[in-house]
Formats: sequence, structure tokens, C-alpha cells
Amino acid sequence: MTRMPADQPKAGKLVAVASGKGGVGKTFLAITLAQALARAGQRVLLFDGDLGLANIDIQLGLVPRRDLAAQFDQPGGILGAIQPCPSCGFDWLPGRSGAVGLAALPEPALAQLLGALRSATSRYDTIIADLAAGIEPPARRLAAAADTLLLVATDDPTSLTDAYAVLKLHAADGGGTDRAVVMNQVQTPAEGRRGFATLARASETFLGFSPRLAGIVRRDPRVRDAIRHQTPLLTRSPQSHAAADILALSATLAAPRSAVARIAG
Repeated sequence: MTRMPADQPKAGKLVAVASGKGGVGKTFLAITLAQALARAGQRVLLFDGDLGLANIDIQLGLVPRRDLAAQFDQPGGILGAIQPCPSCGFDWLPGRSGAVGLAALPEPALAQLLGALRSATSRYDTIIADLAAGIEPPARRLAAAADTLLLVATDDPTSLTDAYAVLKLHAADGGGTDRAVVMNQVQTPAEGRRGFATLARASETFLGFSPRLAGIVRRDPRVRDAIRHQTPLLTRSPQSHAAADILALSATLAAPRSAVARIAG
């Protein structure tokens, strides 16, 4: 068996946060998850992968010095746009809102972007890519390349239907088998489990596999309050229900797959 050199850095994990439709709280969850993992001691990079409608900077009240669009052909390449978010504890890679060229990146540029993200896994324990909602080709390509697909849905029937479509296309695109679901904005954990069960049954029946339930995040008015104040939730309302739920989600994602399987079993 070939051994890795002792000084070979361990590659981090690329997590694609996706949703079938907008309005399910995907970007906010990605931000808070990144903050939770950073607080647990991980080196985290948050990538604004909604390529044409980036808004992580808006939710956090940040003004990027550089962004993805400006760095494609510059010294340092795409990763030259990475900058710290001191109030969050993680680094971020900004996109650009209203950039038509980014929203329709051709395959060579997407391959360049994915190569840069893979290269960055030697510097980070987790890279979280907040993808555009829906099933457009760039989001599908990024999701298929990730180690984990983290699919955000609510218990609304339209959200579950669109989440099923994402799972179906992810499988067709040759994505990995670590497909996880977060039920977000639910009134109670029981409602979240029922919504997930509906999605899991459809997936098992028609696709031949079932995603795992990574977490349930309750609806919480302090989420809207944090967004209005452009402040991370774990900073503004660390004792909120949503904060506790996302901290639990972060612990699940950070655990080895074998440990997660034992817990689920």
C-alpha cells in the first residue's frame, strides 16, 4: 500500500449547499453553518456560488475588495479573491450580483473554478459552496463535483417536489452518494421529519436511493432579525432555536461518515 508523505496536507471536504427553489433560507443556512464549523475549530471557506446573483456580502454587510469575476485572468487566479470575514471566523470567496457572464459560465471556466476549489481543499477543512437555487447547468456541475450535496428544503409541497428534482439530476450527473437534506423553516421537528419522510419515500421509490437527514432547523424570528442587521446569527442571537439547530447540524456534518451511519442506525 502506498503511504502518503508525512507532510502531505489532508484534503478538506467540499460541501455544495443547494435547493430546488428560492426562498428556503439556503444562503442564510450556508453562512451560519460556516460560522458554526469555524467556531468548532475548523478552517472554513465560504464560496458564494450563486454565480450571477451573489448575496452573501449583503447578508453579512461586507464590501469585497475583489470578487470572482475580477480574478479569473489575474495573478493568483480565482483564489486571489479569497478574503477574511473577521466577524464570522471564516474566509469567503465573493461572487458578483448581476454578472451575466458568471451566471452562464462555459464548461472550461467551470472546470477552472472547480480546479481552484479543489486546490483550496489543502488549505481548508471544509469549503461550503452556496449554489444558485434551481437546476441550471452551473449549479448542477458544482453540485456533482462536491463531496457532499447538502439539499435545503422546507415542508412545503413545492419545495419537496423541487428538492426531488435536484436529487434526480444529481444522480444523473454522476454526483457522489453522500446526499443529505436539511429541513429548514419548520414549525416543529416532527413537521420536519414528516416532510423529509415524504421526500425520502419518493426518492427511494423512483430513484432507488434515499438521502440522509442531516438536520432540522426550526422557524425562528431571530433569523430575520439577524439578516436585517447584517450580522451572523451565532453572533447576534447565539441562544436562539435556529442557532442551536444549526450547531447540531454542523456537528453531524463534521462527524465521520461511519459515526453518522451508526447514529442513524
